[in-house]
Amino acid sequence: MNTYTSYLELIKPTWAPPAFVFAPVWTILYIIIAISFGYVLYKYLKGKISFNILLPFILNLIFNLSFTYIQFGLKNLPLASIDVLLVFITLIWGIIKISKKYKWVAYVNIPYLLWVSFATILQLTITFLNI
Repeated sequence: MNTYTSYLELIKPTWAPPAFVFAPVWTILYIIIAISFGYVLYKYLKGKISFNILLPFILNLIFNLSFTYIQFGLKNLPLASIDVLLVFITLIWGIIKISKKYKWVAYVNIPYLLWVSFATILQLTITFLNI
């Protein structure tokens, strides 16, 4: 599966970023995710937070990691749109839940939230343009 080539083949809005932008952006975001989500997992394992706080972070990671396969492996744009909406929803849910205990985790995920907000609009637009 060549995601770069698959992305180039899609009809995209004029405001869509070029394919080469995604790798550096996601590299930075995955560092943020690893640190902040890892901290949430650590606090759960130490008994400092409940599973209800950890759950949206687990779901977010599952949906996030599933997106590339759904979009470029299965080439299923409607399912990828549902998936990215679930990434967005679980991220907001997680930020709200963790902000009551560890505000820095919520704040450090703002770049991730901004990118996912943009990516959600982009994905929904790409899906609409390609069906």
